[in-house]
Amino acid sequence: MIWVLVTLVFVLLRVIGDPITAAQGGRLTPEQIAERKAEAGLDRPLLVQYWEYLSGLLHGDFGRSLTDNQPISEVLRVNGAATLELSFYALVVAFAVGVPLGRLAARYRDRLPDVTLRLFAIVAYAAPVFFVGLLLKLAFTPFGWPSSGRASTSTLLTLEQVRPRTNILLVDAILWGDPRYVLEVLQYALLPALALGLLTGGVFLRLVRINLLQTMRAEYVTSARARGMAEGRVIRKVAFRNALVPVVTVMGMQVAMLLAGAVLTETTFEWKGIGYALAEYLKARDFLAVQGIVTVIALVVCVASFLIDVIVALVDPRVRF
Repeated sequence: MIWVLVTLVFVLLRVIGDPITAAQGGRLTPEQIAERKAEAGLDRPLLVQYWEYLSGLLHGDFGRSLTDNQPISEVLRVNGAATLELSFYALVVAFAVGVPLGRLAARYRDRLPDVTLRLFAIVAYAAPVFFVGLLLKLAFTPFGWPSSGRASTSTLLTLEQVRPRTNILLVDAILWGDPRYVLEVLQYALLPALALGLLTGGVFLRLVRINLLQTMRAEYVTSARARGMAEGRVIRKVAFRNALVPVVTVMGMQVAMLLAGAVLTETTFEWKGIGYALAEYLKARDFLAVQGIVTVIALVVCVASFLIDVIVALVDPRVRF
């Protein structure tokens, strides 16, 4: 599967044309373009390029960008940490919104709270993430809430001095030891985390509701009721844990959704992660950088899906491979 994805990325970015000409055409002479092609190895036969591409991937070499001549691995190291941090915040929001509201909707099935929450889940899932981001910026910016970047310039410069530096600002702020920086980092993260987290939270809400309702009809739940257990305790102690298994399963698919949403979220809030870098390289027509970033995103989705399958097998004894 990974090999198919890697090959597909390589072929598609070769089909659309020569990346050197696309990125630098009109600004360089034909001789300079030919020289750049030779430096990047793009004047070699396609099969040779493909073999060198695969060999580089096995050694962690994703090539260099054309626009700023940076190693793609360095872009991934710095910007990937920002996307990882944003994805973590978004998952926290998704669980905080989706799981308790899903329980509430299941408990008041077909009544006003349930209908309202189902409508909320549909809107949260269907609304474009960039549109939600713009609405949040319009709503919070007049009150002085930070709506772009990961932190103020002075804070970023201070946290660059942290050793060892993780590029995950929350961790770096904690390592620095000043609660003011931790609070500022969380303030800057709130709006992008809400925009991206509500997208996944709507999915979790519907999943928890549906699976909790199905679980409530199981025989062991009926037995718990027959023993005189209160309805709230039945949901909390007996049915809820089993209803969460499908949520864990869907998390693997949500990784792809989070990464796709991160491109728009990071662009909307100028959050300099992988999605922001990908958008900038696309605008610059730097297809070699796009190739490396898309390949890594595909690898992350495959690995995350595999890990989720393993976790589900450990959590649910009915699942076996």
